[in-house]
Amino acid sequence: MRVAYHSFALQESDDASLAVPYPDESEFGKYLNVFPGRLDFYSAGHTHTAAVTVQVWDGPPPAADADEKWEESEEAAFDTASGELAVWGMQRADDVVVLGDAGGRWGIRVGSAGRSEVQRETEDVGVAHGVERWLMQFWPEAT
Repeated sequence: MRVAYHSFALQESDDASLAVPYPDESEFGKYLNVFPGRLDFYSAGHTHTAAVTVQVWDGPPPAADADEKWEESEEAAFDTASGELAVWGMQRADDVVVLGDAGGRWGIRVGSAGRSEVQRETEDVGVAHGVERWLMQFWPEAT
């Protein structure tokens, strides 16, 4: 994931349907900003490439592995019209996260590690690669 100005996002593939497209109204410094059809993430590093793993589950995933030490984590719910989220940094990437065949209400649990190190590296060295790691777990919310 290419991070710029501490942020990146996942938002509806058809961004014309969004009332508020990325990065409008994103709250700087807030770990996870949730909007209808859009999720904004705040990275500890200014400009770098983060390692991101996305998992799509049929239901809520099991609790985090005790061996995994997340520096920050959060859980939320959001609505998507299509179930297809495009990856956004300073511009749209070719990558799309497919949650399901249709939209609806989805849960997300996100955790990240390497935040202290990537902050230090991007301030002292410049662009870092793969230092900050993210795990994003999605599941359909019961209606």
